[in-house]
Amino acid sequence: QVHLVESGGGLVQPGGSLRLSCTASEVLFSIYQMVWYRQAPGKQREKIALITHGGTTNYGDSVKGRFTISRDNAGNTIYLQMNNLKPEDTAVYYCNTDQTIQPLWPWGQGTQVTVSS
Repeated sequence: QVHLVESGGGLVQPGGSLRLSCTASEVLFSIYQMVWYRQAPGKQREKIALITHGGTTNYGDSVKGRFTISRDNAGNTIYLQMNNLKPEDTAVYYCNTDQTIQPLWPWGQGTQVTVSS
C-alpha cells in the first residue's frame, strides 16, 4: 500500500509564501502524474495543480500565476511553492495521483494551510 506524507503547511499572513512537500512510498513514483488537491471547510476537494511524469504542469485558475508545482523523482517527492497567499487559499492540502487517469492512492493526512492576518 502506498503511503503519502504531506508537510510544510502553517499559518501565514496574506501575501506570504509557503512550500509544501509530499513524499510517496511508491517505488514507481516517477511514472505517475501527480496532483495537489485542497479542501476548504465546507467545500469539496478540488484539484489545483498537476505535474506529468515528464514535468509538464497545469494549474487551476484560482492559483495560476501564484503557485508552482515541481517534482523530484529520485526523492519520490512533489512540491508546491505557494506565493502571494490569500485568505481563500486556507484549506487542507493533499497530494495524490491524477484521479482522471489512474486510481487514487490512499489519502495522506494532508497539511493545513491557514492564511490570516
